[in-house]
Amino acid sequence: MSFPSAPKDRIAELASLLSEPRKLAIITHYNPDGDALGSSLGLAHVLRAAGHQVQVVVPNVPAPFLNWLPGAEEVLVFDRSKDDGTAKLQDADIVFCLDFNRQDRVGQAEEVLRNVPVKVLIDHHQDPEEFARVAFSDTAACATCQMVFDIVSALGLASLISVEAATCLYTGLVTDSGSFRFSSTRPHTMRVAADLMERGVIVERVHGAIMDDNTADRLRLLGFTLSERMQVFPELGAAVLHLSLADLRRFNFTPGDTEGFVNYGLSIRGIRISAFFMERPDLVKVSLRSKGSLPVDLFCKEHFNGGGHRNAAGGQGSDGLEAAMRKFMEHLPAFMYQHPA
Repeated sequence: MSFPSAPKDRIAELASLLSEPRKLAIITHYNPDGDALGSSLGLAHVLRAAGHQVQVVVPNVPAPFLNWLPGAEEVLVFDRSKDDGTAKLQDADIVFCLDFNRQDRVGQAEEVLRNVPVKVLIDHHQDPEEFARVAFSDTAACATCQMVFDIVSALGLASLISVEAATCLYTGLVTDSGSFRFSSTRPHTMRVAADLMERGVIVERVHGAIMDDNTADRLRLLGFTLSERMQVFPELGAAVLHLSLADLRRFNFTPGDTEGFVNYGLSIRGIRISAFFMERPDLVKVSLRSKGSLPVDLFCKEHFNGGGHRNAAGGQGSDGLEAAMRKFMEHLPAFMYQHPA
């Protein structure tokens, strides 16, 4: 198997950094999803098996449906333990930055991270900042977990991918590829998935934990969103969903409850772009999904200080929910005209 995410020159540089036991930290982005936490924990398992001390740090609490991942109980949550999180990042010989392309994606840990001298980036998003001593950036990879597999294998550490590590990495493949249905899924993705399965991943457990771990409140919130908070604009090929703080409180919202809501708009016949706006106390989270060659990452970058992938991107608004939605609708017609089907 070839490893497209692991250029030989950077692998050699990383191998040199890891040539003796090190104190390592791994950090991922705010609101860690399956790929963020899966890649972080998967890499942590392998590096510990290779003789290094490793601490995974996340900016805030991951969604509950990821709590079952092997090693999740040892993750340090920065916004709950700032002193411990700061110490782990400052004391590390190397900090691995996984599944984000800008240092402002780590929330309250940003200032600490910017002052870390030796950083290694592993990420598949567009337009990464140049902040790492060693940077692995592969926008063609369907998931950072796929990149971690490639890099670990190129380092000669594939034998250290235990069933626990494989389970974490497989989880990231599933979540970021939409269960292997998004266009980013390549033959190499399936070869990596097969390798991980051969290491003992229980496929039905992973998919069940991701897809079938709902609370009654979450299902009611989904039903409310689709029936009361979704607008469809057939003439634009667009669907727009939104939730206010009051809506979230009504259904006892917990982090992760709205995961995947934006995809329902995109499943409507004739829709090319789906937008989901969620109000938070400090900002409005914007999530966009698209079909075909419609580059929603460019739309988010230009209008919502965000980015991501061509068909899946996110950003934020700072002027309130109604203003964010109005801004989207103001710029959408020209954007769709510029990118016809």
